[in-house]
Amino acid sequence: MELTGNTLERAGCCIHYWTGGNQAGPLVVFTHGATIDHHEWDATLPLVGEKFRILTWDVRGHGLSRPGPFSLQEAEADLLAILDQLQVRQAIFLGHSMGGNLHQEFVFHHPQRVQAMAFLDCTWNFQQLTRMEKFGLSLAGPIFKVYPYNLLVDQSLAATAISKESQDLLRTSMGSLSKAEFIQIMLATSSCLHYEPGYQINKPLLLMVGDQDATGNIRKVMPIWASHEPDCRLEIIPNARHAPNLDNPEHFHRLLLEFLTTL
Repeated sequence: MELTGNTLERAGCCIHYWTGGNQAGPLVVFTHGATIDHHEWDATLPLVGEKFRILTWDVRGHGLSRPGPFSLQEAEADLLAILDQLQVRQAIFLGHSMGGNLHQEFVFHHPQRVQAMAFLDCTWNFQQLTRMEKFGLSLAGPIFKVYPYNLLVDQSLAATAISKESQDLLRTSMGSLSKAEFIQIMLATSSCLHYEPGYQINKPLLLMVGDQDATGNIRKVMPIWASHEPDCRLEIIPNARHAPNLDNPEHFHRLLLEFLTTL
């Protein structure tokens, strides 16, 4: 499928994004996970693009949208600016991991710009963390700093995807980052967590998680998150770790396309 490349200069960074698909359909925004880039959606975009207009991008600090440190707050503003540049008033959002955290912040601040959302293996931004979870987050920085970089990448890849083919796809983007960039992204992502008792996104939601995802508390908190929202569907994707779109693409694509056709 042919994509049109675009750039947006904002807050000291050149943001790269791509558009395509069925221009008569609603816009679906694809946002990748931390330390990777828009290529994680390469197999998904042609399928969704048959009926929907699509937008995919490299979040600041990732892929071609470098140099420039990652900031969740600036990335949220980048996404809003891209939609404004495209003159899109409302869209459907699909985010993986960090991408899902970013989209939760986006709908929190700009609910009128969101039609519906799908989340793939990301934690719930608005949960109340336990003391142990807070303690674990506080250790992340010191642990990352003493890790050899190659080992940090290898363990991240092993936690993200099962197959060597999927890991190799992700290694290209992860391996393009320096250790300092990698750590800065991972630590900045945790800034998304803020307890908001009683808050509901209150949009049609699809939550998806790999049955073997051992990243953070995602598998534990997604059912709690799903029960908190009035219009939410939770799906466990079999034979998948943190990136079910790569480990089990057929199952993931079926769920996603079913969700999109109900909107």
